[in-house]
Amino acid sequence: MFSLLKNGIMCASSKDEKSRVSCANNQLCLFNHSVIAHAIAETVLCAKSRLEIKERRTMIEENTQRRQTYSQDWHSYNLAQTNEKNRFLELLYELCSQIDDLPRKDGAGRTRLPMRDMLFATVFKVYSTVSGRRFMSDLKDAHQKGYISRIPHFNSIFNYLELDEMYGYLKELITESAMPLKNIEINFAVDSSGFATAQTVRWMHAKYSKPHYIDKADWLKCHLMCGVSTNIVTSVEITERHTGDSTQFAPLVEHTAQRFTINHVSADKAYLSAPNLRLVNDKGGVAFIPFKSNSRLNNNHKEPVWENMFYFFHFNRAKFMEYYHRRSNVESTFSMIKGKFGERLRSKTQTAQINEILCKVLCHNLCCIIQSMYELGIEPEFLRT
Repeated sequence: MFSLLKNGIMCASSKDEKSRVSCANNQLCLFNHSVIAHAIAETVLCAKSRLEIKERRTMIEENTQRRQTYSQDWHSYNLAQTNEKNRFLELLYELCSQIDDLPRKDGAGRTRLPMRDMLFATVFKVYSTVSGRRFMSDLKDAHQKGYISRIPHFNSIFNYLELDEMYGYLKELITESAMPLKNIEINFAVDSSGFATAQTVRWMHAKYSKPHYIDKADWLKCHLMCGVSTNIVTSVEITERHTGDSTQFAPLVEHTAQRFTINHVSADKAYLSAPNLRLVNDKGGVAFIPFKSNSRLNNNHKEPVWENMFYFFHFNRAKFMEYYHRRSNVESTFSMIKGKFGERLRSKTQTAQINEILCKVLCHNLCCIIQSMYELGIEPEFLRT
C-alpha cells in the first residue's frame, strides 16, 4: 500500500493516489499520509535508539566489572589524617635536628639564627598554607613544645627562604625523608609539572581573534621521580618553564639509584631516547617509555636496549602498557602536592620560589611517611649517611 521514497518519507502508491483523487470532490481526506509516514519512521528510529542504548549500557557494565579497583583501609586512613599534624612536627624536628648551623659571613657580623630552627620554621610555614604573620601563633606553639630554640620574626623566615644555601639543605632533607620506604619502593615514575608564580609573562594570543598580546602567570617547572606504591618523592629538580623533560631524566634516575633499588621506571614519550633507556638498564631496571609514531630501528647504529624495547612495545603492547600505566601515580603525586599545599607560589624572587617548591615536596614526603606508618606499620628513623 505504501512505497518508500529516497528521502525516507512514506507515501501512497500510484494506484491509491488515483483513488483518492477521484473521491476528493465527494469527501475530505481523513488521513494525512505524511503524518502516518513520520510516525512509522519515528517508531523505527526509537526502537533502534533503544537497542543502541541497551548495547552501550551493557558495554559500560562489562568495562566496570573489568576495571581494577582499590580498597581503602579507612581505619588507618582516619588515624593518619587525625594525627598528621602532631606526627608531622615530630618527624620534621627529627630531620632538622641533624642540620649544622651556617657560619658567620667572613667570620664576623651578627650570629645567624640556628639553621635547624629556620628550616623547621620555613617548612612548617609552607605546611600551614597561611601567611607569615598568621603563622606566628603556630610557631609559638612549636616553641613551647621544644621544637625550636627561639621564635624568629616572620621577616626572618622570608629572608632565609631566599638564601641559596637553603636549596642544598632542602634537597638533602627530601632525600632523607624518603629513606624509610627504601625497602618498599622498587618501581618508579617520572614526570614534570608547573607551579605558577606571582609574576606574569607576555604571550601572543591569536586563537579566536586577531593576534594580540596577553599577560599570563609565569611558572617554574618541577621534575620529580616518585615511588608508585606510596607516592614518596625520591629525587627532584627545579628548572625554568621551558626546560625540556628528557634532559632531567638522567639526574633523577642517578640520584634515586644511589639510595633505592630500581626495578621499573615509567615515563611518557617526552623522555624517550636511547641514552635514557640505556641508563635505566645500567642501573638494573627496565624503562617503560612508549615509542612515538615516527620511531624507527637504526640499522647503522643498533642500540640493544632500544631494539628490545621497540619489539616489546609493538608485539606485546598489552603487557607493555600494563607497566607503563603505573606512570599515573606520578600524576597523583603532583595532584596531592598541589591540592594540599597549593599550586601557586607566594615568594617573589626566583631563589625563594625554588626553595618554596622544595618545601612543598618535603611536606608531601612527610605526609606519605605518616600514612605509611599507620597503613604499613613502619617506624621511620632518619639517620645521616
